[in-house]
Amino acid sequence: MSRRALTLLLAGILVLALGVVGAFRPVPYVVLSPGPTENTIGEVDKKPVISIKGRETFPTSGALSLVTVAYQGGPAAQIDLLTALRGWIDPTVAVVPQETIFAPDRNPKEVEEENMVEMTDSQDSATAAALNELKIHYDVVVTVVSTEKGKPADGKLQKGDEINAVDGKPAKNVDVVGDTVKAHKPGDNVVFNVTRGKEKLDVTVQTVAGPKGQTQVGVLMQAKYKFPFEVDINVGDVGGPSAGLMFSLGIFDKLTPGELTGGKQIAGTGTMEPGGKVGPIGGIPQKMVGAKDSGATVFLTPADNCAEAMKAVPDGLRLVKADTLHNAVLALDALRTGKGNVPACEAG
Repeated sequence: MSRRALTLLLAGILVLALGVVGAFRPVPYVVLSPGPTENTIGEVDKKPVISIKGRETFPTSGALSLVTVAYQGGPAAQIDLLTALRGWIDPTVAVVPQETIFAPDRNPKEVEEENMVEMTDSQDSATAAALNELKIHYDVVVTVVSTEKGKPADGKLQKGDEINAVDGKPAKNVDVVGDTVKAHKPGDNVVFNVTRGKEKLDVTVQTVAGPKGQTQVGVLMQAKYKFPFEVDINVGDVGGPSAGLMFSLGIFDKLTPGELTGGKQIAGTGTMEPGGKVGPIGGIPQKMVGAKDSGATVFLTPADNCAEAMKAVPDGLRLVKADTLHNAVLALDALRTGKGNVPACEAG
C-alpha cells in the first residue's frame, strides 16, 4: 500500500471514529412524540377516570379520550445527536430546543411538579366549566397561597386566608381581586375582607408599583372550588393543563341522560376555563397521531390550533373546531344525530 493510500485510509478511519463518537454526544434538544391516550369516560387500572359521588350519573359509551405528548431528553437525561437526527427524519415526532420545555432556571423535577399542579388546576376548572354548562351552582373561594417577602402583603395577609371581598367588591374569582388591586395607584390602600379560621377581618394593605409598572401588594392567590358533590379525576402521572376540554366533556356526559358520543371514538385536547372557553395547546401534531393510533375518528381541536392541525392531520381523522365547551357539546350532538352544524377546522 502506498503512503498516500495509507494516509487516506487512516484519515477515513479517524473521520469515521469521530463521527461515531459525535453521534453519541449529548445535545440540548428534546424529542416530542405521541403519548398515551386515556378515555375520560373509561377506566385506568380498573378505576374510573372520572368518579362522581353524591349526584346521579348515567351510562356512557364510546370514548372521550384525552391525548398526551411524551418527551425524551432534558437537562438530566440529554439525548444524543443520533436520536435527534432520527427524530428530525420521523414526521410523527418533533425535535425542539431544550429550553422550550425546560427553562434555564428550572430543573426537571420543578417542571414535573409544575405540570402536576397545572393538571390539578385543570381538573378543577374543567369541573367548574361542566357544572356551569349544566347550570349547577357551586361556590368559589379565593385563597391566599403565599405572600412575597418584603412586599406590603407580607405579614398582613396569611397563607390560608379566604378573601371574601376587596374594597367592598365580592371576590368572585382571582381576576376580580387582581383587577381591583391594579386599578389603584401605588401608595393607595386596599381593604381585604378575609376569613381567617373562624374570624372575619378587614386587612388594609398599601399598594406598590410592580416590576412591569402594575400596582401590586405581593400576594399569590388560588381559586378553590366548593362543589355540591364530589368529582374525582384519576389519570395517574399525566401532567399539564391540556386535558381540560375532555375532562369537562366526560363530566358532562356522566351527569346527563343519553350518550354524548353515540358510541363513537372521539379524542381531543384544549385547556378549559371555568367559563367554558377552550384554549390552545402545544404538540398538536403528535397528539393527533396518538388519537388516530388509539382508534379515534374525530378530533376536537381548539380553534386557535386549527390552522396548525390542518397541516398535519392524519388520514381518516376528522377535525372538529372547539372554541367553547357549549359549542363542543353541540358539535357532538350534531355528530351523533346527524342534525345541526359540525364546525370544521379551516386552513389558515
